[in-house]
Amino acid sequence: MSNLVTDIEIAQQAKMKPIREIAAEIGLAENEIECYGPYKAKLSNEAIRRLHNRSNGKLILVTSINPTPAGEGKSTVTIGLGDAIKQLGKKAIIALREPSLGPVMGLKGGACGGGWSQVVPMEDINLHFTGDLHAITSANNALASFIDNHIHQGNELGIDPRKIIWKRAIDLNDRVLRDIVIGLGGEKNGVPREDHFEITAASEMMAIFCLAKDFRDLKERIARTVVAFTVHNEPVTVQDLGVEGALTLLLKDAFKPNLVQTLEHTPAIIHGGPFANIAHGCNSLIATKTALKLADYVITEAGFGADLGAEKFLDIKCRIGELNPSAVVIVATIRALKMHGGVPLKELHKENSEALIQGFANLKKHVETMEQFGLPYIVALNRFTGDHSSEIATFDKLCREQNIPYALTEVWEKGGRGGNELADKMMSLLSENNNNQTFAPLYEVTDSIEQKLTTIATKVYGADGIKLSAKAKKQVQAIEDAGWANVPVCIAKTQYSLSDDRTKIGRPDNFMISIREFKPSVGAGFIVAYAGDMLTMPGLPKRPAAMGMDLDESGKVTGLF
Repeated sequence: MSNLVTDIEIAQQAKMKPIREIAAEIGLAENEIECYGPYKAKLSNEAIRRLHNRSNGKLILVTSINPTPAGEGKSTVTIGLGDAIKQLGKKAIIALREPSLGPVMGLKGGACGGGWSQVVPMEDINLHFTGDLHAITSANNALASFIDNHIHQGNELGIDPRKIIWKRAIDLNDRVLRDIVIGLGGEKNGVPREDHFEITAASEMMAIFCLAKDFRDLKERIARTVVAFTVHNEPVTVQDLGVEGALTLLLKDAFKPNLVQTLEHTPAIIHGGPFANIAHGCNSLIATKTALKLADYVITEAGFGADLGAEKFLDIKCRIGELNPSAVVIVATIRALKMHGGVPLKELHKENSEALIQGFANLKKHVETMEQFGLPYIVALNRFTGDHSSEIATFDKLCREQNIPYALTEVWEKGGRGGNELADKMMSLLSENNNNQTFAPLYEVTDSIEQKLTTIATKVYGADGIKLSAKAKKQVQAIEDAGWANVPVCIAKTQYSLSDDRTKIGRPDNFMISIREFKPSVGAGFIVAYAGDMLTMPGLPKRPAAMGMDLDESGKVTGLF
């Protein structure tokens, strides 16, 4: 394949099967899908109910080292592994998150994989897809509107405008909306107050959407969501406002999982899209559980490195959804490991085995984390065309010395056949561990908030402990007094480092995790802890990716990766 061929050019040349054929291959009847054109569909509520009592397939989680600007290719490996398992004659489904327009138009990019391991139609998925994120945004902002209207119309509940914790949301990067003032222009425009926006993928509405088991659970989670406090410091919920039914209604169609396909026609269910650095980072529970009923092997991914997405997948999603993962893939690249070893981005093309050895410590920490969860794993070395053979030999030597199983993976260049080694080793691993499941979350929900945070900080990040701000200490007491403490914790932290300081690459030591504040996400079912200077509304870079995107006169998308 020519290095000049872009992801979008590959995707646009793909010969997709009609989505009805993909659905039929996994046992769905024609009336059990709702088509959005010829290549996208939603699974019907009837199909999900029919599958409920089926036994589950095996769940494979794909995670990675801490991300770098060099790229790791976690989604690409997830898709390539699904294609490779299908090539073995197995029934496989890939379960992914939906992209957010913020990163798509900003810096990070899309979430459809790359090269010859992509889900398609890539343009649709990366842009508006079936409208799910718009529906979540609408539900989020409708709730914000109901809160302000309640205050304007007499404030029967006695809401303190200074203690509204529900933020508005938008599916874009827009730093100027982080802190705003609303209600200006006189009495007819409402009560002036300070307000805030967060990106939709970081919102509690997104988390609720992705952790709800069914429509009833969705409505109940929305109903118990705390949105504000009264002048007497009593919590105000959506149920107090009486709008849980209306908000659930806005999510009626979005709640149905989306079915698409890979370039090699492997079925892919793509649904929900919380970020892993500021939310829990996993696709919807209903999509994963439905995929497990339809396939023998479900390959899913969790956002960013194993310190964020994988930890939250295993401690939050698996606990809430009663999921029992069978194995983990940890994605690494020579380039990213060299960056963790101190090599600047512009110098990565040069052979540097010493830096690779230094950066290998980051991978080793994530391996240790998966071992603490009791899960078997394989490292996928995602090969880039510029990798030096001497560096691959060094990586091989390091893995052998430390008994780390790995597979050289070339799915970006070769598609499913580039993942044959990984698929073969995964099948062997699953066979060896078939009756030896030892997976368990790292903490009990009955542990104190500080105990849970300390467990994650020390066991997953390698920190010496946690440090709470004065504000955070007061909030812990308030959360405990309100009876909200016996739930998982979701740490919002930089993705670039195991610490809460993005500049500390590799495997830092002698550090503490600083928690500045908490937010009780009662509807989602966890407590958010904000570490360091993590923000819930990203900004755009100096040159956003959007500047290279266009639509030609024939309606063809260009410049989208």
